[in-house]
Amino acid sequence: MCAVTIQIMNLEERIKSFTTLGEVLGNALESRSETYGEQVSVLIENQHKLNPWFTPENVRYALKAISSELTEENLVKWTSAYPELKNEKNNLKAAVVMAGNIPLVGFHDMLSVLISGNNLIAKTSSKDSELIIFISKLLCSINPGFIDKIEFTEGTLANFEVVIATGSNNTSRYFEYYFSKYPNIIRKNRNSIAIIDGNETDKELEGLGTDIFSYFGLGCRNVSKIYFPEGYDLTTLTNNWEKYSKIIQHNKYANNYDFNKAVYLVNKELFFDTGYLLLKEDRGLASPVSVLYYEFYNGQPAVKQIIESIKNNIQCIIGRNNIPFGKAQSPHLWDYSDGIDTIEFLLKKKSAGIL
Repeated sequence: MCAVTIQIMNLEERIKSFTTLGEVLGNALESRSETYGEQVSVLIENQHKLNPWFTPENVRYALKAISSELTEENLVKWTSAYPELKNEKNNLKAAVVMAGNIPLVGFHDMLSVLISGNNLIAKTSSKDSELIIFISKLLCSINPGFIDKIEFTEGTLANFEVVIATGSNNTSRYFEYYFSKYPNIIRKNRNSIAIIDGNETDKELEGLGTDIFSYFGLGCRNVSKIYFPEGYDLTTLTNNWEKYSKIIQHNKYANNYDFNKAVYLVNKELFFDTGYLLLKEDRGLASPVSVLYYEFYNGQPAVKQIIESIKNNIQCIIGRNNIPFGKAQSPHLWDYSDGIDTIEFLLKKKSAGIL
């Protein structure tokens, strides 16, 4: 476990380090690195033994999304919005409680804390600890200046000044109670939606499949509900999703599919069955694994009114004039969870003390 001490590292050095991290990961994923290629490959192949949802395909998808974003251009563009980042004084000890629903979901919080010059005290999810710890060790090998700025703990968090915690609606109540005395960001459940206008191309609809099926739909940025114009033919959509049909071969996903289908049949509820996904007309937002909710709308004013009424529960919106189809799980560095600017939060709390 690393001890947390104050170590000065300027913004340019931090950007260079994370740029190199992106390059190293990218080279390892493409088998262009003798140093890390085999190490990363073994890591990818073994994650499903620790967490059955973390298939090699999904772990590789997460690593690729991270490596492609960690470019000098992106990091400079992101950090240039915060001139205060050049002030290297008064570094905070920021505790981060990470979720484990999809691979490396806690990486952006780790990145935000470290790129802003602060010290990280991280409590990983038991479902996703190996990946994030490997990434941190890789970062420390690139720049040993990070060694004393990163600490992982399995026990009770202590000696921190601010906290960022992500969990379910249930765990968030615990977080709000436990961390109420500290400046904090506490995230709850959110879901993502897609809006179909009826003029989408086959390529766009295929991309929507990626937004739905990647990570088995377990991420808050995965589409869990679609809004269709009245009269829309669902087969127009599903005909473009054949490439995702192999998802039913995953045991845990298939168990969810069988269970939800049985419940709907027993309750005599209407649903559309693709053989690997159940589409159900429902006013709910958070659909179960293997189920996709949908509603019909009558005109753009109507759908805008619906979205306005549920905006506090939406992570992102996919569709024309919104996030492009196929890009839900490829956020930019400046696309913050729940719309809360993590860097701005950390900068405002620079002078905060332990309460």
